[in-house]
Amino acid sequence: MRTAYEIVKAHYDANERRDMDGMLADIAPDCRWTEMDGFPCAGTYVGPQEVFKNVFQALGDIFEGYNFKLDRLLDAGSDVIGIGDYAGTHKETGKPFKARVVHVWGVADGKIRRFEQFTDTLRVAEAMK
Repeated sequence: MRTAYEIVKAHYDANERRDMDGMLADIAPDCRWTEMDGFPCAGTYVGPQEVFKNVFQALGDIFEGYNFKLDRLLDAGSDVIGIGDYAGTHKETGKPFKARVVHVWGVADGKIRRFEQFTDTLRVAEAMK
């Protein structure tokens, strides 16, 4: 069985390839995915389809060239921490942004069970004004 670290790394590898199916593959049906208050798609979503619709698709609708670049991936057993940067350009304002971000992942029984995002929402909000 793959480790939590390997499962989360596979998600980030799929993100880098722009492989949505790969990004969603290990998200459990009961996964609780939380985007930070103040972020454009803030809230907690359950399961891969809600995550796709309310996070990945929503961000693509709002931003041009939206992306995440992973700098470090830390192994904490069943928890994994991803540190990196978001970047993109708001479609309506034309303003670009770059924001530092930390992702906290919880993995159990070979599936992603929880995700929580911590980011500089001010940088994103400034691009949207």
